[in-house]
Amino acid sequence: MTFEQFRLFLSRVQRDPALRRQVEEAITADEVARLAQDLGFSVSGSDILRFSGQSAAGVRVTRIDHPGEYPGRYY
Repeated sequence: MTFEQFRLFLSRVQRDPALRRQVEEAITADEVARLAQDLGFSVSGSDILRFSGQSAAGVRVTRIDHPGEYPGRYY
């Protein structure tokens, strides 16, 4: 993947409130990547993690490290 694909996806996220909500509710980078892939973007969870700390299309990507299990995921 080129980061251009991810930037295009972020641009779409910026314009689409429903997609933005889905991205915000995603717990892992892989879940966000699946959303992008469903829309035809060639993006992986690893690519997203490498993009952490950068901004594109008015969206800043921030990696959040959760110790242990993901909070709220199983209850």
